Amino acid sequence: MKKFLSVLLCATMVLGLSACGSSKPATEGEADADNGAAEEQLTLGFIVGSREHVFYNLIEDGIKNASEELGFKAIILDGELDSNVTSDHINNLVAQGVDAIALSCNDPGGTTPAMEAADKENIPVFTFDCTSEVTDVVKCFVGTDNVEGGRLGGQETVRLAEAGQTVGIINFDEPQSCIDRRTGWEEVVNASDKGLDIIDIGNYEGDAAKAEQLMSDALSAHNNDISVVFAVGDPAATGALAAIKAAGANTKIIGFDGNPEAKAAILDAENGKYWVSEISQNPMEIGKQISQNMMDYLKNGSVAEEKVMIAPYIITEENAAQ
Repeated sequence: MKKFLSVLLCATMVLGLSACGSSKPATEGEADADNGAAEEQLTLGFIVGSREHVFYNLIEDGIKNASEELGFKAIILDGELDSNVTSDHINNLVAQGVDAIALSCNDPGGTTPAMEAADKENIPVFTFDCTSEVTDVVKCFVGTDNVEGGRLGGQETVRLAEAGQTVGIINFDEPQSCIDRRTGWEEVVNASDKGLDIIDIGNYEGDAAKAEQLMSDALSAHNNDISVVFAVGDPAATGALAAIKAAGANTKIIGFDGNPEAKAAILDAENGKYWVSEISQNPMEIGKQISQNMMDYLKNGSVAEEKVMIAPYIITEENAAQ
């Protein structure tokens, strides 16, 4: 009889413990009685152009904000404006089993093979800022309308220059975004009835120091007689500003990006004599929109638009503080 009561007591204790255990909150991934199984968090991989550029840092901020709002895990890597580095990042993200990859495709020829390899592994690929036109694996591209931005730069160049004066462009030959800016700029300046003399100051390769040297050489070759320079990126404008001030020239600068240093220069009593205009992008919105489209695709199997173009706008002293 004692043995029977002992067994009965043990069974009661086990049932009691089981009942207590069933009352604790469900942990992540466990079934929920009211809402079904908890949704597994998606992991998205991003490769920005280069963290040395404020523009890409702001895109990264937009991605981070979106990850908090939309509830995904973000792995953000620096492509260093190098196709080999970017391709290695793509391959590593595939190996980690991310749900989708987005990159700034600054060198389509170098990175497209890795993009296509990711697609074959059923990992959808997206692009932002710069894209690849030589493959059809890109599900969605989000970026600035750079041709239109170049046109705005051309309009500012024509506005600031007098008839017959010399104007120049500091370009960047690799990223498609900068090529598009040059295309838009040349379209407007060549069509102007002011008969402007256009010079190609050179490819600054994303390096402000090189832009400074290119601008210095151009000013020397033209006896400081360059009325306006259009820089396809703010690092080029920063380099041009240093060269113009060192040479004692009066060249006006039009930058492109809308980074904080551009606005500060335009509003500065000294630097604002030279850096007078800026074509602004919205990098944080680019980060937000590429994240949203990736999540839409993963949840719905499609995106509303395959190309999301964000309009640029002109910043001058009148609106820089805003």
